[in-house]
Amino acid sequence: MRTLNIVGCGRAGRTFARLFHQTHAFLVQDLHDLNFAAARACAQFAEAGEPVRRLAQMRPAQVWLVATPDRAIVETAARLVAEERLAKGNVVVHMSGAASSLDMAAPIRFGAHAGSFHPLKTFADPGYAAGSFPGTYVALEGDKKALKVLRVALRKTGARVFEIEPRNKTLYHAGSVVVCNYLCALLEAGLRCYESAGIGLESAYKLMEPLVRETVDNVFRVGTVRALTGPIARGDDAVVTRELNALRERDRHLTTLYRELGRIALDLARSQGSTEPRNLARVARALREVRLRP
Repeated sequence: MRTLNIVGCGRAGRTFARLFHQTHAFLVQDLHDLNFAAARACAQFAEAGEPVRRLAQMRPAQVWLVATPDRAIVETAARLVAEERLAKGNVVVHMSGAASSLDMAAPIRFGAHAGSFHPLKTFADPGYAAGSFPGTYVALEGDKKALKVLRVALRKTGARVFEIEPRNKTLYHAGSVVVCNYLCALLEAGLRCYESAGIGLESAYKLMEPLVRETVDNVFRVGTVRALTGPIARGDDAVVTRELNALRERDRHLTTLYRELGRIALDLARSQGSTEPRNLARVARALREVRLRP
């Protein structure tokens, strides 16, 4: 079993320390974080690994996981080389969805193998994330050896792995941000509209939940085009205009959001082909003509 050291003991680092230990994918060895309390908490959570205060204290390992925030990946990878933690042939991987394995230039120049893996999963609760991980899709990229090591380890955790070209990672991650992080932001925008309409937060959550769940179910059952309903799908420009004007009186940011998402919804409505083109043209004009106050 290959030895694994982890640098960065936040929620993702903790989750994979536990997963890799429980599934015997790696022998979890040393754990380091700039906040030593985080390293200790990681060891306790994973029931594996030895927390260490300094990077220089980490023992040699065959695989190194850099689980730091994206902004610290390049610097951390360079420190592994500068502090002589690596041996030639080691595998160094990070978990960023936007950064490429090629960003870890220092280990590559040194003679290490570089890779990355990005789970399409949220880590708000590491315990839940680890317990529900089997079946999670995970994007892989890197050199041949790094990919081989990652495939074997991640399949032991129950992951569904797929490869992505390094040059496409930023766009791939942007898509993941939109459907995950921005979904939260979109639902918050809806809550603000309900609040402006005099509906309390608790009631708003209750009334929106079945609508949101049914919509998401429909998207994955019949696709975004067929799942679209509402005034834009019907070509009802009068409703669109009234709603834009009402939003403009309350919040210019919500007005902009409604208008920009409306343009995408209009593309879906055109693809449906069930509404008169002249009606959709009026909707397009309504979305275009609303003017935001400075």
